[in-house]
Amino acid sequence: MPRIPRDKLPDSTLALFLDPYGFISKRSQRHGSDVFEARILLRDTICMTGREAAELVCDSGRFLRHGAMPERIRSTLLGRGGVQGLDGDAHRHRKQMFMSLMTPERISLLAELTREQLLASAQKWASVEHVVLYDELHAILTRAVCAWSGFPLAEEEVARRTRELRAMFDDAGAVGPKHWWSRMARRRAERWIREAVRQIRSGRLEPPTESAARVVAMHEDLEGRLLPPRVAAVELINVLRPTVAVSVFVTLVAHALHEHAECRQRLAAGEDGFAELFVQEVRRFYPFFPSINARVRHDFEWKGYRFSKGRRVMLDLYGTDHDPRTWDKPEEFRPDRFRAWDQSAFNFIPQGPGDHYQNHRCAGEWITIELMKVAADFLTRQITYNVPEQDLRIDMSRLPALPRSGFIIDNVRAEARQPVGQPLAFDRGAS
Repeated sequence: MPRIPRDKLPDSTLALFLDPYGFISKRSQRHGSDVFEARILLRDTICMTGREAAELVCDSGRFLRHGAMPERIRSTLLGRGGVQGLDGDAHRHRKQMFMSLMTPERISLLAELTREQLLASAQKWASVEHVVLYDELHAILTRAVCAWSGFPLAEEEVARRTRELRAMFDDAGAVGPKHWWSRMARRRAERWIREAVRQIRSGRLEPPTESAARVVAMHEDLEGRLLPPRVAAVELINVLRPTVAVSVFVTLVAHALHEHAECRQRLAAGEDGFAELFVQEVRRFYPFFPSINARVRHDFEWKGYRFSKGRRVMLDLYGTDHDPRTWDKPEEFRPDRFRAWDQSAFNFIPQGPGDHYQNHRCAGEWITIELMKVAADFLTRQITYNVPEQDLRIDMSRLPALPRSGFIIDNVRAEARQPVGQPLAFDRGAS
């Protein structure tokens, strides 16, 4: 049996931190293999890329998620006890809770709340010298998703909750003081939501029946028991935090509009169906999550290689979305490529592979798409602005990757034109 190719470095942790998005794909090319081994965070790890690898990692008979995520990520980005670390029936049951929130009506409501917040902010931006779009988006999305989830914030709370939610994803991959601040922010946010859960269960707080706050607070596990308040808080943050993290994708929407004037023109003209193509290409082309982790459930062989029980596996998301075997000229930004996309759940995986209901594919993916459409419409049809000279290079060593300047705009003016109707519902047959 051939041995899995191995990275030459005695420990590849620093190399991964310096190039989180290119680490796996570059070494896969070097080894001439979609699979190689490296020592990362003091553990032997199998790194994989490509469509076939994505299909393999979604095989729950061969892989587990429990215990796969490094502690520094679990203690900041994900929290303890959440759906990301569950397997089997427990995962599917918990995932169904999240998917029940993803109705077209609920997604449209969040989209409209976000649009309202964007328009209100545009009025303020018109009176200041310039704004850093990425920084501004956090409070906009925090207000919108908290209201949508059943936690409307008083204005004096917005800055605090925004800082906490932002820190959980913006500083999760940092080292030193920023990482510890991210951990502290999670603890504070969990205390806030845990108390809200107790109030909902006691009847002192009555959010709408269909709201995330009500659904998660009253969710029962497979044994018919309410989730512990701490776990319910983690899962509610799994609604709030990822929605605020859409600020990354919205900033990248603005970057793509600046770099590709023809796309701006087609969106401004309201070209039928183009918003969907554009948003999907932003998600494919730009970096978001670099990879996901799993753990081998039991010994097995795949393509002649041995996968040993307990071994950690990293699946390359960014590299798979740029795989030339699937995507023609993947380093070119071409929205129209999605007219011919085969709708695979394994070759286009910016937020994870597989089925939304069965696998660990992000439950909020449809929300992400709709909010990006709202943002594209806002930036092309509802405001005008200038993009002053700045450093717009994407910092690929940062997690999440962003333009180095955060995307600065000035001379903002609200337009009289109205949006082109409601955001289009995402085609759920695609995944």
